[in-house]
Amino acid sequence: WGFGHYTIWIVLGNTLVGSLLAWLLLARRTRRVTTELEAITMPQFLEARYNSRFLRILAAIVTFVFLVPYSGSVYMGLSYLFESIAGIPYVAALTLMAVLTGVYLIMGGYFALTLTDFLRGLVEIVGAVVMLVVLVVAAGGLPTVLTRLDAVQLPGFGAISLHSSLPVVPDFAGPGWLVLASLVIVTSVGPWGMPQMVQKFYSLKSERDATRAMIVATAFALLISFCAYMSGALTHLFFTSVPVDPSTGSPSVDYLMPKLIVDQVPWGIALVILLLVFSASMSSLSSLVLVSSSALAVDIFQEQVKPTPSNRQVVALMRVLCGVFIAASLAIALYRPAFILSLMVISWGAIGGSFIAPYVYGLFLPKAGKEVGIASMLVGLGTAIVLYVAWGEPGVPIAGALALVVPIIFAPILAALTARQESRVPARRVS
Repeated sequence: WGFGHYTIWIVLGNTLVGSLLAWLLLARRTRRVTTELEAITMPQFLEARYNSRFLRILAAIVTFVFLVPYSGSVYMGLSYLFESIAGIPYVAALTLMAVLTGVYLIMGGYFALTLTDFLRGLVEIVGAVVMLVVLVVAAGGLPTVLTRLDAVQLPGFGAISLHSSLPVVPDFAGPGWLVLASLVIVTSVGPWGMPQMVQKFYSLKSERDATRAMIVATAFALLISFCAYMSGALTHLFFTSVPVDPSTGSPSVDYLMPKLIVDQVPWGIALVILLLVFSASMSSLSSLVLVSSSALAVDIFQEQVKPTPSNRQVVALMRVLCGVFIAASLAIALYRPAFILSLMVISWGAIGGSFIAPYVYGLFLPKAGKEVGIASMLVGLGTAIVLYVAWGEPGVPIAGALALVVPIIFAPILAALTARQESRVPARRVS
């Protein structure tokens, strides 16, 4: 709503940086180094690479805690759609989704997640394309849409002014396009440090598979992100103001797409779109829950608390943690924060900021020792938390982007100053 069709920059960033460049630079190197270090999770990699148990514990905690708001945002978006399209009350839809996710994972685990990924992908592709085509036709056809979009006055490009609640953080003022640029950074660079995103590099059967996976993933990212963001941009052609949330009586951009689908899309196609979002949400939620619960069950309980547990104990704990994670996500969704997007950016900024520097430089910078790994992770996490608190919800996108950029700049400077080679990775692996 704020940036209309200029969100095409987010599409390009997601496709070229978040997918294509990530696969080109990180996939083979990640598989090679994690195989050498016998690491199958991000916390395991950080401990082995930097010889630091502290990093492993902190990484596991950060993963579990900050994936909760991301999961909560997914529950919120899905429940808004069920409320608008299927007429199911928000709380009932939210509870139903939480129960389905829990049963789906607790009963099926990782096998349930991987078995249906391909079918979900097909549903998402069909649904995204159909939704965009129907909305373009309803708006008068492609030529009319392009002309009308160019004439829209977009509210997101107005000047921004952020007032800090902390004395150590200054107030900030700048042009609105900085928010758009920040969203491009968070959604395109952020995935480089997200455990559930880089996990696919660990699981490559061979380095040859990376090329095929890169092509499929990049094409999928381009198609889905283009259809989704352009569908969102079309809301300006159907609404002159933001719809009101009936439960709060306040305008909420989170109701734009559900109301647009109900008003402009035939009911049968609307159900297909609902299935599309449900499919994508189940994929995201199952991945988030598994990654977060395994972070505590494997990286803390199995390795730190009880080094020789039985498989049954680990699986039982993971199931309990799945329930805890889902309950925490449900609580956030029931609270209904102002904007779904803010929850996602908070999560991606904090987790991506924590992991991106120690992960990427751990692969490519041999002289990055333990001090670099620990310090860069704390700097990224600290930047995210301090700026989120200081600037509040209006400053979330810029804070998230800075949480990613600051440790990327900080880590090589510290590595050059310390100049200590503590890597367990052979030099030929990272040079």
